[in-house]
Amino acid sequence: MITITAADSLLAMAPTALETVSTAAAAESASTAEALNSLSTQVSTNALTANNVWMMLATALVFIMHLGFAGVEAGFTQAKNTVNILFKNTLTPAIGLLSYAIVGFMIMYPSNWLVDGIFGFGFGLTSPTGADGALDLTYNSGYTYWTDFLFQGMFAATTATIVSGAVAERIKISSYLIFTAIYVSFIYPLIGSWQWGGGFLSEMGFYDFAGSTLVHSVGGWAALAGIMILGPRIGKYGANGEVNDFPGSSVPLAVIGVFLLWLGWFGFNGGSVLSADPATTSLVLVTTSLAACAGAVSGVLTAKAVFKRLDLGMGLNGILAGLVGITAGADLMSPLEAIIIGLIAGALVVLGAMTMDKLKLDDCVGAVSVHLVCGIFGTLAVGMFGAKAGFDQLINQAIGVLVCGGVAFGSSFIIFKVLDTIWGIRVTAEHEKAGMDSHEHGIRGYTIVFDD
Repeated sequence: MITITAADSLLAMAPTALETVSTAAAAESASTAEALNSLSTQVSTNALTANNVWMMLATALVFIMHLGFAGVEAGFTQAKNTVNILFKNTLTPAIGLLSYAIVGFMIMYPSNWLVDGIFGFGFGLTSPTGADGALDLTYNSGYTYWTDFLFQGMFAATTATIVSGAVAERIKISSYLIFTAIYVSFIYPLIGSWQWGGGFLSEMGFYDFAGSTLVHSVGGWAALAGIMILGPRIGKYGANGEVNDFPGSSVPLAVIGVFLLWLGWFGFNGGSVLSADPATTSLVLVTTSLAACAGAVSGVLTAKAVFKRLDLGMGLNGILAGLVGITAGADLMSPLEAIIIGLIAGALVVLGAMTMDKLKLDDCVGAVSVHLVCGIFGTLAVGMFGAKAGFDQLINQAIGVLVCGGVAFGSSFIIFKVLDTIWGIRVTAEHEKAGMDSHEHGIRGYTIVFDD
């Protein structure tokens, strides 16, 4: 009797026990789900932070390239124009970034194509998609809106800096700065929108990872237009075809400038991964470095064969040639292919410089042979080497080169010509011979003072 009663009691308690177990299981499940959600949120937050920090570091590396350009240009040009050179290279990123902020950024990344795939407007710096843009990820899920603007703005200013070296020592600084503002505000971002903004070149299949065409050859075409309208420096070319090499102000400064540019390229190409993805970023940094090394060796060997001397200038330009050549396909190439590209680019930069002199096109620092010639080659190399190699891709690359080149050169020629017609873009012969430092700036770049 007692046993039966106990059994009845246990049976009566069973539903309550089951309910308790079920409640506990549900609570544990909810707790697990909450923990997983919290972990997922933390992982996403950490990934965003890592990506954003890397992109900001890459931005800083691209920014330091302006100091590299200043060193190369000032080092390879005459001492009497040093302050003028440094003045231009100081104002170029300032004006370039402001121009890109006010107009260029909106044009380069359209949210609304007014002419399908050709011209449109985006959000712009003053009206981001979020409240203030600080943590707005609508535009790019990997990093913030502000970070994206600053990274892209550094690229825009770099394009204008390429022009500075080519037209040095005889261009009016006012004309150069006006050209920079116009070019960075409208021409560079328009061309960039056709690929990086999702325009018709992107839809066609054209590929330019970090800007062999969109940055380097676009700047190179503008430099060529400026050189053609300005004409050569006084005394550069003799009546019998001889080429006079003007002594640079500081070879050590030029070397420092090139190494700063090489350092900056880790951000230029590495940042173009647009995330801190370890596999792709590591590959890009390796291919970038190997191409630069191969370019240096090739530039020196080619110059030795042609000029019968060990030419430091061609070795330095060979480094830059390799860097420009790998930029379009740095994420697609194997290390061996990067070396091959660098070797070819290093030879091309020497041949390009020789051709410029034969045509009496005076390029003070070799900007056209580095950025234009090797930018074209690097873009075409995407169709010849690496993961996208093939005839169809090569055709797409060639079309992109022709379209971007035609617009970049044509627009630059028109801008320079209009400026030349209005008030002239070249300094007087007197100012050029004496040096622009004393006439335009009132100080010299190198001054030795002896105490009495």
